[in-house]
Amino acid sequence: MFRPTGFADLTGKRVGILGFGVEGHATRDRLDGLASSLVIVDDAPGLGPEVIVSSEGGLDALRTCEVVLKSPGIPRRRFDVLELERNGVYVTSALNLWLHEIELSRVVAVTGTKGKSTTTSLIAFFFECVGEHALALGNLGQPPYDPTLDTSAGWLVLEVSSFQCVDIDVAPANIVVTSLGSDHLDWHGSLDIYRSDKLSITRAAGEHVTWVGEATLFHELDDAGELGGDVRFVHADTSQLTESLGLLGNHSHSNVALALAVVSTLSGLSHEELRARIVERAANFVPLKGRLTLVATETRDNETIRFVDDGLATTALPTIAALKVFAFDAVALIVGGLDRGVDYTELAEAIRQREAPTGVIAMGDAGRRLAGELRGGDAVVEVFVVDSMFDAVYRARTLLTGTGVVLFSPAAPSFDRYENWLERSEDFERCIRETQP
Repeated sequence: MFRPTGFADLTGKRVGILGFGVEGHATRDRLDGLASSLVIVDDAPGLGPEVIVSSEGGLDALRTCEVVLKSPGIPRRRFDVLELERNGVYVTSALNLWLHEIELSRVVAVTGTKGKSTTTSLIAFFFECVGEHALALGNLGQPPYDPTLDTSAGWLVLEVSSFQCVDIDVAPANIVVTSLGSDHLDWHGSLDIYRSDKLSITRAAGEHVTWVGEATLFHELDDAGELGGDVRFVHADTSQLTESLGLLGNHSHSNVALALAVVSTLSGLSHEELRARIVERAANFVPLKGRLTLVATETRDNETIRFVDDGLATTALPTIAALKVFAFDAVALIVGGLDRGVDYTELAEAIRQREAPTGVIAMGDAGRRLAGELRGGDAVVEVFVVDSMFDAVYRARTLLTGTGVVLFSPAAPSFDRYENWLERSEDFERCIRETQP
């Protein structure tokens, strides 16, 4: 079987692209003038005459290729991917080919169930604070192999999802794992497989450092051989740097600490000197949208309601973390979306155990399932099932009779009724305005 170790190896080859989203478009552009011919296949119809719909001969067309570059959204163990490999077609990803070509010592890969986007942006920002050029790439920015992007100099900070980790067989010099929970079980098949897939990048070939938070789970995984590389455990930052950067929650202290550890090591600066330089520029850091972002504040009868968008919390773990941030506040929690089988037992228990007044407004199949778990418990929690974001925000307002927080932390993906998470978060903000009394 032909196994390329970079885009250059695809010169004159017939190459397939499976999945034609953002990554697929960048892959096509990267292969322009390189491959002799391209076969582009996607599950969705209507993407243009060059794209074959999977159900209309896509697999047969891909069988004619020597190599197929798979989109991260296509499960590694899907029947058509396995069928291609059984027929001698090498299936990999454009990201994997890029890593084979780039200078790996300049790459910092960041993965984790939650916190990877924030940690990616923090690392890039910290580098900039010490005068070193850095690009935030991957899920957070452009695909690094996009030909319009200049990656010839500086640090390359790459957010990597669990979908992408399984296709990577060469390790960047530095890998950060922020956290491990339960996510994408419909894609991976089980929690154990998800964790193994997520950590597979740390077990990839090549000398590298793996940075993880100081947590019992990571020590257990290290002992079990699931973590690869030179594993370094990092304690949460206990200074006021997290607050200076405008970040909320205890988990942010861990993300900041991981970013400090990586940039301190790679820049050669001590933690103290690096922290001092960051503090000078902390006001320039812009927290990412959809990650415990305060989007509106209203005062009525001398009582203040804060509206917080945590729309990128698409699993139970970040929603649990968000509730801890507001442990002493009355909270109207808006949850739900596409149901992909995540276990909500821990989230339901976290809601029941809250001492501050808490109401839950649920949407979508995932929300209805969580509502069912909450209604079946011993603790009394106000639970409402609604059909729209407008109804959810309206109901949340009525639940808060005094000072409190309307927390949109869905613990589920957006794809049941939105194009993506950003569209859903923008709808949340729109409904805040439209439901103002």
